[in-house]
Amino acid sequence: MNRDIAHWTNKRIHFVGIGGAGMSGLARIALSHGISVSGSDAKDSSVVTGLRALGATVNVGHSASHVDGSDVVVFSSAIIGTNPEISRAKELNLEILTRAQALATLMSSSKSIAVAGTHGKTTTSSMLTVALQACGLDPSFAIGGTLTSSGSNAHKGTGDLFVAEADESDGSFTEYKPFAAIVTNVEHDHVDFFHTPQAVTDAFTEFAQTINPDGFLIYCADDKGSLALGQSTSNLAKGPTVISYGVSDGVDLRIDQISLLPMGASARVLWKGRSIGTLTLAVPGHHNLLNAAACLAMGLSLGAQASDLLSGLASFRGAGRRFELKGTVHGIRVVDDYGHHPTEIKVTLTAAKHFAGDGRVLVIFQPHRYSRTQAFLNDFAHALDIADHAVLLEIYAASEKEIPGISASLIADQMKHGEFIPNFIEASDWMIDSAKPGDVIVTLGAGDVNSLAPIITEGLARRFSE
Repeated sequence: MNRDIAHWTNKRIHFVGIGGAGMSGLARIALSHGISVSGSDAKDSSVVTGLRALGATVNVGHSASHVDGSDVVVFSSAIIGTNPEISRAKELNLEILTRAQALATLMSSSKSIAVAGTHGKTTTSSMLTVALQACGLDPSFAIGGTLTSSGSNAHKGTGDLFVAEADESDGSFTEYKPFAAIVTNVEHDHVDFFHTPQAVTDAFTEFAQTINPDGFLIYCADDKGSLALGQSTSNLAKGPTVISYGVSDGVDLRIDQISLLPMGASARVLWKGRSIGTLTLAVPGHHNLLNAAACLAMGLSLGAQASDLLSGLASFRGAGRRFELKGTVHGIRVVDDYGHHPTEIKVTLTAAKHFAGDGRVLVIFQPHRYSRTQAFLNDFAHALDIADHAVLLEIYAASEKEIPGISASLIADQMKHGEFIPNFIEASDWMIDSAKPGDVIVTLGAGDVNSLAPIITEGLARRFSE
């Protein structure tokens, strides 16, 4: 495959599933390069409207005719092989690319930095982008969430750096071949694709081997999987320079003197044994201090100034659906978060406990995929029991077929403080009626549970105005 972006000059690129978080970002960057863009999505949305305003031709619904006149077709992992537009592209013998292959092409003229890991990719790539912007570097970026500061998930910068969130879910992140990479953690997930923990380890090992030998691998020494990856990469004959971060002794970038606040955190930063200042964040949680430490290690390795990086990280206000405060009514705060793996749920609810203070943490959780629910049933129950009470919606299938006998009710059955209320309105009403001033309500999951956050906020406003 020709990965030179010049190969796309004077061609039309058609994106199947253009409204998705990842695909819309690629389309936005392609448009910035002056490339002709068309696409289709299952439904209309504000994202689709925004792409049309930038010059893209976007159809709602999928039809073979939408592909006619295109030169290259890009499809997301959510698109099934029998999609009529993919079938038509094959008939026309067009170049057909995965999202990862398309992103690799868009990054081809830049010094690319891939942010990978089972958890924390969106937040870390967002943090890194903001930190590099504070250094005056104006990187391009393609992120799986929206930067709160800019309201965008993608941008063609004037600098030579390109920050990309590297999704491992289907193993395609090996296409990127970045100059440098961050790996926040390595843990078993996406069990529909990675049937064993070893399969995940193997994929990250292959990914690390694609990093430019003149570049860097920034890895978290506090995470067992990431640590093992860093150690194995350091043994490569022609591998990248490996740089560690965390709270552990002996790491290249170490944070200590940690303070966790209700809606923020701080720590002292030591770079190769020397203090370089205090890291202050306006987003909560120990995990976000580690995410920021990864960004500092990357920025310093690229030659940026510590003071500029720290200033940028202090200005970071989060990414969409990552512990995002959606509203406050009568002392009740409503937060939305994308967490959908037991490890992510633990760190999110631990942060919510700090945020709530003396108040309770109430959660509406929507499991994502039958296969993940089946694989981590007990872990979900234990993680959700960190909350004072959890309401479970039924599983969001995504592109999966139902697995007979697997239901969110099985998680609730194993919990001390959980109940199964599959109806969205009934679940929202429970939260609206039960919340007290000081409580924190969290809508949690990677499906469409986030649609309940404004409904709950509006319901609370009605309740306390009566």
